[in-house]
Amino acid sequence: MKYLKKDSAWEKELLARFIDYAKTFSTSSSAAADRGTQPSTECQRDFADKIAAELQALGFEGVQVTKHGYVYAYIPANPKGGAGRSKSFCLLSHLDTVEECSGKNVKPQVKKRGDDTIITSDGKTLLGGDDKAGLAAIVTALHYLLCNKKIPHSKIELCFSPDEETGHGMDNVPLDLIESKAAYTVDGSGLGELEAECFNAYKSEVIFTGKAAHTGDARRAGMVNAISAASLFVQSLPRSQAPETTDGYEGFFAPLEIGGTMESARVVLLLRDFEAAGMAARKKLVGQLAKAAAASFGASVKVKHTQQYLNMRDGIKKAPLVLDRIVAACKDCGVEPVFKPIRGGTDGSRLTEMGIPCPNIWTGAHDYHSEREWVSLNEMLAAADVLVNLAALS
Repeated sequence: MKYLKKDSAWEKELLARFIDYAKTFSTSSSAAADRGTQPSTECQRDFADKIAAELQALGFEGVQVTKHGYVYAYIPANPKGGAGRSKSFCLLSHLDTVEECSGKNVKPQVKKRGDDTIITSDGKTLLGGDDKAGLAAIVTALHYLLCNKKIPHSKIELCFSPDEETGHGMDNVPLDLIESKAAYTVDGSGLGELEAECFNAYKSEVIFTGKAAHTGDARRAGMVNAISAASLFVQSLPRSQAPETTDGYEGFFAPLEIGGTMESARVVLLLRDFEAAGMAARKKLVGQLAKAAAASFGASVKVKHTQQYLNMRDGIKKAPLVLDRIVAACKDCGVEPVFKPIRGGTDGSRLTEMGIPCPNIWTGAHDYHSEREWVSLNEMLAAADVLVNLAALS
């Protein structure tokens, strides 16, 4: 059923909360996160403290910010109004915004479009819908449940993570606090989108070693240019398997960084594939192309593959009830589920690896990671509403 209705006080609360979150600077730093600093930026900790204070004021229990900047809280089970529920679950979203586009001094713009309300930035920054729309939807839905005691529900936990955009969002997730055996990230896009599968993801580091010499005497001195070998390697990657030439279930090779000197040059690339066999083939091809490029210039090469996350599909298949619940919750509030693969990963991908199956739910945010980002209030409200329905069914 519809709990959170259009043109209600709850819709106004949701909009105000999202705008407040969007204005709050919380960009993460990949460089700091890769060095093991979490949260990678102080502004994320400030945002975590701000949300924790809000949750405390709204009546959430167990509110805390961990030393690594995770916000944890819960609302207790409510057996009133019907039989008690026993299936607790956890809702997740992330505090940070991506660093490739400025998230500072965000000025949300609210515009009516037909029967919807659209929120954008002023075109000079991110809006921050990824994932402040998810944060706002979760807090609003759980506040609604706290205020409406006639809806029976299980214990519902929330965990808001730092550094999701850096790939380190689950590095120090407080599993000692989370009791639930099922979870849902609220970090998707358009209305009705449910995601239960994602890429397998590896980062590959390819280091070419050459021999420096004076360029005027290079032939006699036997100069080996590592930069030339690295450049040939990047050019040899399949053009038809780049991010910009693939979609749907197609995987890719994505050069991310290249740099160095004549003596040593480094290439970092992302490997993505939905199938384990496909990923194995990608890693093998990277090794072959790297060796061929090195041999062409007389260089040597080392390749290191680092796993980032795995396809959550198999983990979720082992717990079908987790997906069945959210499908039922969507249908109960009049939203038809739309299943699509995530061409990326979420905190839920890694949480599923850790043994807590965690599909992903839409937020109403669109055109992520750009100044063109926008959020549909109707779709964000529907996300909050489906969370209330999920609670009522659990």
